[in-house]
Amino acid sequence: MKARIKFRKYGALRFIGHLDVMRFFQKVMRRADIPIAFTGGYSPHMIMSFASPLGIGLSSDGEYFDIELREAVNSADAVRRMNEACVEGIEVVSMKQIAEEKKMTGMTILAGADYLVSLKKGTLPHDWKDSFTAFMEQPEIRIVKQTKRSEKEVDIRPLIDRWEIRGEDIFLQLAAGSSQNLKPDLVMEAFCRYLGVSCDDTAFGYHRLEMYADVGEDGRRQLVTLESLGWDME
Repeated sequence: MKARIKFRKYGALRFIGHLDVMRFFQKVMRRADIPIAFTGGYSPHMIMSFASPLGIGLSSDGEYFDIELREAVNSADAVRRMNEACVEGIEVVSMKQIAEEKKMTGMTILAGADYLVSLKKGTLPHDWKDSFTAFMEQPEIRIVKQTKRSEKEVDIRPLIDRWEIRGEDIFLQLAAGSSQNLKPDLVMEAFCRYLGVSCDDTAFGYHRLEMYADVGEDGRRQLVTLESLGWDME
């Protein structure tokens, strides 16, 4: 039996790395008495996979990892027990049973993510909102992207599904996953270059809001939350 856990990461714990988050939840599983399954062999470990590791310094309302259970548990009770074992900075939001197929893991089906971007350091021109609108209305947004072996110029505009200005913040819905992935900092670096503002003198804060799978057909993207693909266990 497989389950998907959604959690929030905030406050000081946004500065801990992915491996520390994994170790933290391994301890939470034990303390909350969650009947998680283990691999076989001489060195068994918990069967646990994260949809997409969160960068250090980012906070989030929509992080996910999948586990395998030895037996069913009540979703609401499991969430309560896990939160009792958590510390401030990590909060479990939900636990849902998911389909058994390997191709339905969060890591495999991840296709998009929402971010809220806010200015943390430096200043932007007073008309930056108009400039951002013009920036996003370009037919192409080309950047130089680093790969493991080299660097190449790519157009990131097709990887931006949605955007809007929310007060003094910017909302971005970006492609995510193994096939196509765009981080919000690349968008904002491109915007700073568009403005002629130094990237070294300007810093943004990034908050991940949600992660999605694509259930569209015939090449049409239809994003649904990873949480919505599961159901409560009674």
